[in-house]
Amino acid sequence: MMTDPVADMLTRIRNAGRVKHVATSCPSSKLKISIAKVLSDEGFIEGFDSEAGDNNKTTLRLVLRYTDAGEPMIDGIRRVSTPGRRTYVGSTNIPKVRNGLGMAVLSTSKGVMCDRDAREQKLGGEIICEVW
Repeated sequence: MMTDPVADMLTRIRNAGRVKHVATSCPSSKLKISIAKVLSDEGFIEGFDSEAGDNNKTTLRLVLRYTDAGEPMIDGIRRVSTPGRRTYVGSTNIPKVRNGLGMAVLSTSKGVMCDRDAREQKLGGEIICEVW
């Protein structure tokens, strides 16, 4: 039994990047698709798609992005809000990840978005993860 599916997805991305895999896959959910969309929009991954699998279960396939030197675009990825300790912030307290070089992914009342968009729209919410 998996208690934190989002942390599992982030770990799969981290591990696939370290061994230079082209893509990785994980079980799909609406929240994971939203996180993948934010990562894709911000340029951390090439893209993603959801595939129907066995027994009516869908799989989320993430295509990783690398620099010209072959290093993964995602240098680090960390889960902030866990099932045992949720982390909520207001719009004025959204942290800057690595002095603005990274980004935080937030779940707000208007959906999942990056920290920059949440600050512009003056929205707070739950910090899902940080990416740099």
